[in-house]
Amino acid sequence: MLLNLSILTLNVWGIPFPFISKDREARIAAIGLELSSGKYDIVSLQEVWSRKDCETLKNATESVLPYAHYFYSGVIGSGLLVLSKYPILSSFFHPWSVNGYFHRIQHADWFGGKGVGLCRILVDKHVVHLYNTHLHAEYNNNNDDYKTHRVIQAFDTAQFIRATRGDSVLQVLAGDLNAQPHDLTYKVLLYTSKMKDCCNSKNIVTNEYQKNSYTSNNGANASPGIHIDHIFARSSENIALSIIDYGLPLTETVPGQNFSYSDHEAVLAKLHLRDAAHNIGEGACAAVTSINNDNFISEEAPFKTEGCFISRRVAALHESISLCETSLEQLNVDRIFYYSVAVILAFILVIFLEYPAPLGFKTVYIILKLLISGSLLFCIFMGSVWNYMELNGILSGKVGMELMLRSIEVFENVPKQ
Repeated sequence: MLLNLSILTLNVWGIPFPFISKDREARIAAIGLELSSGKYDIVSLQEVWSRKDCETLKNATESVLPYAHYFYSGVIGSGLLVLSKYPILSSFFHPWSVNGYFHRIQHADWFGGKGVGLCRILVDKHVVHLYNTHLHAEYNNNNDDYKTHRVIQAFDTAQFIRATRGDSVLQVLAGDLNAQPHDLTYKVLLYTSKMKDCCNSKNIVTNEYQKNSYTSNNGANASPGIHIDHIFARSSENIALSIIDYGLPLTETVPGQNFSYSDHEAVLAKLHLRDAAHNIGEGACAAVTSINNDNFISEEAPFKTEGCFISRRVAALHESISLCETSLEQLNVDRIFYYSVAVILAFILVIFLEYPAPLGFKTVYIILKLLISGSLLFCIFMGSVWNYMELNGILSGKVGMELMLRSIEVFENVPKQ
C-alpha cells in the first residue's frame, strides 16, 4: 500500500451579515479559485454559513474536487464543508451536548448547532476518515465563560474519533479548534483521541497573523498571533504515517487585491502512508515521522513512550474533571440567582397588576408590564430548563472522563493521583 494525501483546512470567515466578515463574497470567490488549482486532495472548511457561499465553493471546485458534503445543523448550519477529490462513501454529524448560550446572540455559536462531522472517503480502495470541526470560540481570554464547554466538546470529539475508527487506514481531524497547544482543550483532544499533531513548531500562527490584512494594528503589535487551526492524524496499526510537508500556503494576499483570503490562515499537511515493516500497535508514539521540515512532529517529539503519553492524558483528564466540578458549582449559584430574580420580578408584576396606570402613562405602563413579564419568563427558563440542560451536558462529560480515568488506572497500570 502506498498513499499520498494533501489535506487543507481553513476557517473562511463567512459570517453572512453586513459589516462583520469584510470582503466576504470576493474572498469566497478567491478561495474557490485557489481550491480549483488541483493542489489539494481533501479540503476541510469552517464558517461556511451561507448557502450561496457553499454553492459558490462547490461549483468552483467541482472539476478537481467533485465530491462535497455540507453538515446541516442548528439554526444557521454548522458551517462545516468538506470537498474531496475522492468519493465520499458516507457521513455523520455528532452534535455536542454543551454549545454556548442562546441568549448571547452576539456570539452566535449556539445558533450554529456545532459538533464534529465525519466523512468516510474512499482513497484508492482504502477508507480514510476525515473529521471536520469548529469548537466554541473563546471571546475573552481573561474571563472565559466557555472554557468548560470547549473542554467537553474536545473530550466528546476525541471519544467520537476513537469510537468511529472502524476499518479506516487513516483518521484525520482538520479544523478550527479555538485552542492553542498549551490549552487544556488541545491537550484533552489530542491525548484522549490518541492522535498526533502534524505540527511540531512553536512558530506557527493561524490567527491574528501579523501579515494578515484583517489583523488590527493593535493586535499585531500586542502579540505575534495564535495557533488555533490544526491538523491531527492517526494511522491504523499496520500503517506507517509520514508527514511530507506542513505549512501555511495562503499567507499572501489574494492575487491582485489588498486583502487576505480570511482572518485565519489555511493549514496544509501532505501525508504519506505505507505498509509498516512491523506491527506498530496503538501505543507506539513514534508512528508518525517527518521528512525535511522543522514544522513536523518527529520521532523525537514529544510522545516518545507510551508511558509519557498516558501520564499526559491522565493529567489532562484530572484537570478537566476539576474544571467540570467548578462549573457545576457555578450552575447551582446561577440557578439560585435566576430564581431569586424571578421572585422579585413576580412581586413587582403583582404590584403593577393590582394598581391601575397613572393618567397619561397607560402605554408606558403596558410596556413595563411586558418587559417585566418577559424578564420573569426568561429567569424561570434559565433557572430551570436551561440550567438543567447545561448541568446534564457537563455531567455527561465529567462522568465520561471519570470512567476513562478509572479504565486507565485499572487496565494501563497508572497509579491514582
